[in-house]
This record gives sequence, structure tokens and C-alpha cells, in this order.
Amino acid sequence: QVQPVESGGGLVQPGGSLRLSCAASGSIFSIYAMGWYRQAPGKQRELVAIITSGSSTNYADSVKGRFTISRDNARNTVYLQMNSLKPEDTAVYYCNVQAGRSYWGQGTQVTVSS
Repeated sequence: QVQPVESGGGLVQPGGSLRLSCAASGSIFSIYAMGWYRQAPGKQRELVAIITSGSSTNYADSVKGRFTISRDNARNTVYLQMNSLKPEDTAVYYCNVQAGRSYWGQGTQVTVSS
């Protein structure tokens, strides 16, 4: 069993920055990809960014140029650096780990508001 644990959410003003972290622990044999999804109130969960074990990345159009995903394979940890945050980035951010099956963290709240 793999357990992703997120940290780093919080309240930030528009234009500010936050860095999310997600560490995967447990019976990890091989992680293919790690990523971040988000879900705003009344909306469906959507992909924010994903990074594979080979460091290929993919971003939602809405965050390109503002967010950067990175990964520490040795520590089974993925990071999301979020810059130039906007109110529409407000959501619960979930870490996802693909290791034979898909594993989800419990989520961390990000609120962008003045």
C-alpha cells in the first residue's frame, strides 16, 4: 500500500507563491508518475501537473508558465512550485501517485485571496 502525504497549502494573496510537497511512503516497488490535481467547490477534479519517472512533464494550460512540478526519485517526493497565484487557483490540491495503481493523498487546501 502506498500513502501519499501532502503539505504546504495555505492562504496567500493574489500574486503570491506557495510550494506544495508530497511524500509517498509504504510498499513502493516502482512509481511511474506523480502529479497534482485540484478540485474547486462545485467543480470536477482536474489535472494540474504531472511528472514521470523519466522527468517528462505535462501541465494544465491554466497554470503553464506559473507552476513548476519537480520530483526527487530517491525520496519518492514530488513538489509543486506555484507562482503568480490567482484567486481561481483556490482549490483543494491532491497528490496522485501511479505505482501499479493510482493512489491519492487526502488533499491540502490552497486559498488565494486578498
